[in-house]
Amino acid sequence: MNYKDFFSADTGSFMRSPVREIFKRVDLSKIYSFAGGYPSAETFPTEVFERLAGEVLHKYGAKALQYGATQGVPELRQAVSERYGVPVENIQITTSSQQGIDVCTRVLVDPGDVVLVSCPSYLGALQSFASYRAEVVGLDLSPEAGASRISRIEALLAEGKKIKFFYAIPDFQNPSGETLTLEQRSSLVDLARKYNFLIVEDSPYRELRYEGSSVATIYSLAPERTLHLGSFSKIMAPGFRLGWIIGAPELLDMIYVCKQSLDLCPPILDQYIAAEFMAGGELDRNLSKSVALYRDKRDYMLSLLEKYMPAGVSWTHPEGGLFLFVTLPEGYDTVALYDRALNAGVAYVAGSFFFPDGSHRNTMRLNFSFLATERMEAGVKLLASLL
Repeated sequence: MNYKDFFSADTGSFMRSPVREIFKRVDLSKIYSFAGGYPSAETFPTEVFERLAGEVLHKYGAKALQYGATQGVPELRQAVSERYGVPVENIQITTSSQQGIDVCTRVLVDPGDVVLVSCPSYLGALQSFASYRAEVVGLDLSPEAGASRISRIEALLAEGKKIKFFYAIPDFQNPSGETLTLEQRSSLVDLARKYNFLIVEDSPYRELRYEGSSVATIYSLAPERTLHLGSFSKIMAPGFRLGWIIGAPELLDMIYVCKQSLDLCPPILDQYIAAEFMAGGELDRNLSKSVALYRDKRDYMLSLLEKYMPAGVSWTHPEGGLFLFVTLPEGYDTVALYDRALNAGVAYVAGSFFFPDGSHRNTMRLNFSFLATERMEAGVKLLASLL
């Protein structure tokens, strides 16, 4: 039977994640994996979650197991409101930050509309944009590329294209690990106001800072045209599948209506546990331990790259987050090398998957949070030997 005859036109735009394909092929415990964006299991306070689950069921009873409000339970929205200093009506709880990306795109983008992204950009977002048949255009956000950014935007508008939003990960970007300066954020806001597009600010790593000073969010600079996405996956545990969107109530209302047909409501029991986790101070206590762990792992990873990588290889020095980006000399092809590396027992993600045009095949993303510290040296040494 030819099932292709039943698929929608949208399915032709679906992209497979090379990261998820890795997980299908191999047992991560049996290789040196620098590929996924997994947080370290050491950061999951399982005993705290066990205690809070019991307390939540005792406190809320069957209410914690029932359907709930599409916007999220009031207790969690209030906790997010107090932590980030925004009104409760400006907060929508989501079933993961990935859903936040997807629902923003679903609400805002028609086929053929333009979504601007920084280059490189998060693969999961590129997948979502493609699935809604957006035209994804990468822009260089470096200060010296200001004129080219403007000319590119004006060329798109001259062609009659509609630019809906710019997607940015301003803090410890996935995949590069880099952070936008205040000047870069302000410049992006100026462009959005001048050319009338929105900004989707994806900030799952913002609280994982290991050095340097915090930079103002894009939302704080332009709350009227920014949707700020947050996630509990990196600061609590990804298994809860919880995130949030902060934005203007008029934008959130349409997202609220859209979510009714997607999942009715985020997981209720998980939300109550997250609310108690925040209100009781457990989030901050656990976050301080996570930051210390990841800082040490980042520093160790950087020292290993310095020790083992061959001449001509360079990498970013992230101030936070979970990733760094490696650039090899021109002529290297990390896509072509990938199967050989995986067969040898080490995994990475080829950098070209993070570019809308598939360029920069001489780059790769490395994650330093997941692999146990005592296995990192052997993994980096093996990867370096293959290069």
